[in-house]
Amino acid sequence: MEAVALFSFSASEADELSFQKGDIVKVTEMEEDSYWVIAEIQGRRGFVPVNYISLLPHPWFAGAVSRLEAEQHLRWQVTGVFLVRQSESAPGEFSFSVSYGDRVEHFRVLEGGGQYCIWDKAFCSLNRLVDFYRTHSIAMEKVVCLRDAPSSPRVQAHPARNPYPSPHRHSSQELISSAHLHSRSCYPERDSSLNPQKPFLEMPRLANALCDYTPDQTTHLHFLRGDVIELLDCSSSLGWRGRCRGRVGIFPPKCVHPLYH
Repeated sequence: MEAVALFSFSASEADELSFQKGDIVKVTEMEEDSYWVIAEIQGRRGFVPVNYISLLPHPWFAGAVSRLEAEQHLRWQVTGVFLVRQSESAPGEFSFSVSYGDRVEHFRVLEGGGQYCIWDKAFCSLNRLVDFYRTHSIAMEKVVCLRDAPSSPRVQAHPARNPYPSPHRHSSQELISSAHLHSRSCYPERDSSLNPQKPFLEMPRLANALCDYTPDQTTHLHFLRGDVIELLDCSSSLGWRGRCRGRVGIFPPKCVHPLYH
């Protein structure tokens, strides 16, 4: 999620991130009731104090809602109405749930090197990814561009699990006064579980190619019979997404045989 820096911040520890007032900061990890978040700026990653930044508007982010809840909220909505949620199958990652009118399709967001992608075009933030698919089809089989829902109550995330709560607290969570913002002693001890050096590891799912698949579309994955394909997203019955020979793309599920561990 993108945020704007409200104040300049000079890092006093090696794992902190310096920035200037007005900088756009990409928040990559945040815990409920934490005074620190992990963020990135131009490839640099580290801790920043949460009350130095303000998240940019993102009404499409639903947080930790389930796949079923997303489907219940979006089914029968106008085609293209969508939400972004935390992935149930891959903690720390995100999925797009998009209304097709009569059904809801789900798209896993791939993240690597600070870039986010659904197909073959990558972006530096979820905000940029959303903006792109507002004017370009997110679907392969027909044109489906993202659009905001008509004014109506939004699906609510489970607050205890939402990684992007408002950085502005009240009452017992009142913002640290501006007179103390520059004193490190004002901040509570950082949670050691928020470790910017600790990557999320997931065992890959694999499949064996049953035939040659050499489509004309550049967004589709080319492979030969016998190739082993890393399965990245099998949530859609219309097409799976995988990686083979260093390339990522979609392909028909009937062309492969899943390999179960």
